[in-house]
Amino acid sequence: MDIRPIRTIKDYEWALAEVAAYFDSPPAAGSAEADRFDVLSDLIEVFENRHYPMPEMEPVEALKAFMQETGRGQADLARLLGARSRASEILGGKRPLSVGMIYRISKIWGLPADLLIGPPKRAA
Repeated sequence: MDIRPIRTIKDYEWALAEVAAYFDSPPAAGSAEADRFDVLSDLIEVFENRHYPMPEMEPVEALKAFMQETGRGQADLARLLGARSRASEILGGKRPLSVGMIYRISKIWGLPADLLIGPPKRAA
């Protein structure tokens, strides 16, 4: 199994090229190739977190980014939460996300709850 530490950009590019092949032809679960894919993916993640850390996002900003990325709008959030005014207040920073709202967004839309937990920039 050809695996090595990722210390340089050249190592990183090599690892990316190696895992890219698995996207076209996924390895069989439990195989040595599947293990290789998992290990390389973990090494890539560690390198990226170390060298290209993601900035911390305020929960509502994370929600807005997710909505934009997935083609959802305020009307979609209103349907999910049950009220247009509630969606407007949340997206406008006038109301924090409640635990129940976080649960619904995470469960139904698949946005990880940990991205929605944290203090808002503006107090409600």
